[in-house]
Amino acid sequence: MANIKSQKKRILTNAKAQDRNKAVKSELRTRIRTATASLGTPEGEADIRLAIKRIDMAAAKGIIHPNSAARRKSRLMRHANAAK
Repeated sequence: MANIKSQKKRILTNAKAQDRNKAVKSELRTRIRTATASLGTPEGEADIRLAIKRIDMAAAKGIIHPNSAARRKSRLMRHANAAK
């Protein structure tokens, strides 16, 4: 455990950020899984749009790398176009 006051605060701040990032990444995986599962159904288009929105938001907040976001969106759209 740190002795310096600022480091104690950083430990708490990092723990909060880690929990927040973990929740966002978990939701991201869930949205992508849901969108992939609903391909070819009437609500599939809305699920894909929502998944892409969440990917963009995670990239904007720095939770995932922008290149990683682009790759995930590309793969999702490739699956969507193949299902049509």
